Amino acid sequence: MSIRTERLGSVIQKDLGEILQRNYQPSGTFITVTQVRVTPDLSIAKVYLSVFSQSRDPNSVYQFIDDHQDEIRYELASKIKNQVRRIPELLFFEDDTSQYVNKMEKLFNKVKEQRKEGSDEEN
Repeated sequence: MSIRTERLGSVIQKDLGEILQRNYQPSGTFITVTQVRVTPDLSIAKVYLSVFSQSRDPNSVYQFIDDHQDEIRYELASKIKNQVRRIPELLFFEDDTSQYVNKMEKLFNKVKEQRKEGSDEEN
């Protein structure tokens, strides 16, 4: 990625985070914009979201955000209109990094236990 796309991605990440928390965050839910990847032509921004909700199904939160995508893009446009010629199309994705980290932790712990059992059998 070029410096321009990285810089625009970080600006979008910051501004979208504020927009989502202020206007589109259901009560009891915490939405975090974890990453924004902008295409080289600056026409599409892939936005990765992490949703923490004790009382709601996270899929309903993603659906709510998808339903209000045009309004969110309009609000973003009012914030970054002086920085870009064209406001990028927003594509929202679930950030599964935490699930991946948990899976890797379980695998490492399993290997650790197996090594410990193997060393106990040798003694």
